[in-house]
Amino acid sequence: MIRPKALLLDFGGVIVETARRPEWAAELAAEVHGMLTRAGFEELGVEDVESDIQAAARADKYWKDSTSRQFDPEEMTHRRYWADFVAGDWPVQARSLVTAEATPLCRRMGELRSDRKTRPVMEELLAACWANGVVPGVVSNALCGAVHRDYMAATGLDRQVAVQVYSDEVGVRKPNPEMIWIACRALGVDPAEVWYVGDNYDRDVVCGARATVGATVLMASRSTDKIPYKVRQRPQAIVEDPRGLLELLEETWI
Repeated sequence: MIRPKALLLDFGGVIVETARRPEWAAELAAEVHGMLTRAGFEELGVEDVESDIQAAARADKYWKDSTSRQFDPEEMTHRRYWADFVAGDWPVQARSLVTAEATPLCRRMGELRSDRKTRPVMEELLAACWANGVVPGVVSNALCGAVHRDYMAATGLDRQVAVQVYSDEVGVRKPNPEMIWIACRALGVDPAEVWYVGDNYDRDVVCGARATVGATVLMASRSTDKIPYKVRQRPQAIVEDPRGLLELLEETWI
């Protein structure tokens, strides 16, 4: 394991633990239905809206799994998500409205869909990086990176990282190696001088290997074992949590 100049971290599963809120779709559907009603559209009931929101989330999961087989996948746009995945069969007015409001709707969906909690020892890990000349950053897939930025700002974690790269903002998604290369260029480091830490084999481990980083570290989370298909690439190290990652880094600082 090389002594890294930069440590690039995934958001969900690494920086934070996420827990799905079971009521998120019903809450979002009520807000979307209210928006449609205010615009004078009353052909869809709130149950119809919720059903299509749930269907879109499931279709999006299958779509994400399929993109992990591509070398350089692009990210889903906000407009495409709402126009095609949610409202594909809606009347023109309703489909046009949610397409026009796609970005704030994606942001609201991200806020409602999951609860987030910073993983223990993460703040200590980031402080230790700065103290030892390792620059931390975030590289994460996100349908709406603004939600992640809001969390980072609310917790003060944004002041402990030098760059945040989110897939919806840059237009590509992991395992596209460009995600990591964008962060490397921003920090002025070579990928070979970087550790990349993620919690999924098919997105993160593959992305690190394709980007030819100095080391790819897999951090265990609730989703780590949910592998949609066999992945040949292997991480250079596996840790259970941020404390394990800090201990691994400390071995290179001796």
